[in-house]
Amino acid sequence: MDLPEESFLSHLIELRNRLIRALLSILAVFLCLFPWAKDLYSLLAQPLLAKLPSGGQMIATDVVGVFLVPMKVALMVSFLIALPYVLYQVWAFVAPGLYVHEKRLALPLVLVSVFLFFLGMAFAFFLVFPTVFGFMASIAPEGVAWMTDIDKYLSFVMSTFLAFGMAFEVPVAVVLLVLAGVVELRTLKEWRSYVIVGSFVVAAVFTPPDVVSQFMLAIPLCLLYELGMQMARFVNKPPKDGA
Repeated sequence: MDLPEESFLSHLIELRNRLIRALLSILAVFLCLFPWAKDLYSLLAQPLLAKLPSGGQMIATDVVGVFLVPMKVALMVSFLIALPYVLYQVWAFVAPGLYVHEKRLALPLVLVSVFLFFLGMAFAFFLVFPTVFGFMASIAPEGVAWMTDIDKYLSFVMSTFLAFGMAFEVPVAVVLLVLAGVVELRTLKEWRSYVIVGSFVVAAVFTPPDVVSQFMLAIPLCLLYELGMQMARFVNKPPKDGA
């Protein structure tokens, strides 16, 4: 009679231990990156600094902002570096409760989703930021010093990273919808024209009012939707006769 309670407590203890290991891994990386926190922020701010007028610079309106903001950047980078180990801890906890076919699909989907999220962040940093900041610099009125607070810039970067990272998860979302039986692959093909229109609507809302920025978000969304359908077709193949 005590076996279910003991099993539940053992699972809680294992979950606690794996959470502690994950947090300690992030902390260890953070302590290693701490001396270079300012350099990490300078690297993150490079897309904006490159587009500021000659002599332009960023400002800090908070007394402790010059210390806290680089620490936040170092913590964010620490999490990204430690993410493989964190995901391993999550996988080690949930894997024993999965069936064999679920393990076969879950691990590749997790790896692909992480890769796509990083790809979305890289796309935003190397392509979107230079375009957006270049556009903002070009429309600044004469005599206006275009500068931003370092904390507000970090908030903008984090929200943009999150938006593009989630946008690049479209293929994984499509695959999960098909595997869960929520929607059929044939229906997704029929929705293609609506997805194209919706992608440009989303791009018009979340990008500056210039054609280049809108295309930079809309076209990847359309391509990622197509990629998701191809992935869903691959993982949703009907079993062969006699198998």
